Amino acid sequence: MIKLIKDYWKRFKRPSAYIGIGTLSLGGFVAGIIFWGGFNTALEYTNTETFCIGCHEMKTNVYEELTSTIHYTNRSGVRAVCSDCHVPHDWTYKIARKMQASKEVWGKVFGTINTRDKFLAMRRELAEREWARLKANDSLECRNCHQLESMDFTLQSPRAQAMHSTLLASGEKTCIDCHKGIAHHLPDMQGVPMISEKWHWKIEQRYEPWVAYIATEIASQPD
Repeated sequence: MIKLIKDYWKRFKRPSAYIGIGTLSLGGFVAGIIFWGGFNTALEYTNTETFCIGCHEMKTNVYEELTSTIHYTNRSGVRAVCSDCHVPHDWTYKIARKMQASKEVWGKVFGTINTRDKFLAMRRELAEREWARLKANDSLECRNCHQLESMDFTLQSPRAQAMHSTLLASGEKTCIDCHKGIAHHLPDMQGVPMISEKWHWKIEQRYEPWVAYIATEIASQPD
């Protein structure tokens, strides 16, 4: 077997006696285009909703939860699919995320969450893993659509204005800190850090003049 491999490698390295270098270069170039096109097409297909809910674990659990949220149906008709929230848009980060997600194939093969009971038992672990990922990348997928610089605070609720103009703007918190459960049901949240009354008090103390200004602006807006 080893001899066969060595023989094949020698043949592979041996210069061609019958094909010109131009033909070989052109053939390699065309083959590269075909390979890249096929690879990119397959990669983009894995970002489609059809692919994501192709297995019943996703379709009957988290996808059903998504359909009742504002990210699925809303007044503007702009809908987010699975990859919008779970796959970075930048190519480098996208490839890294795909490599990380390849472990899900292992879970599919061995039926890690192939029943509703198994899924519910692992919901907290799965959610915490995704929360940690979004926390680490500063809610990158959220920011692909939601930009702080483009927010019109006068159109937001007083609470949202206070949070966005202080904690988010200062970098103290990121989207996922407040918006856990924005697209899927929450697991048992016992012990999970959330924006609590302590943070509301902190905001009022530190940013009281700004919060008061926001409240005044909202009150002055016509109905």
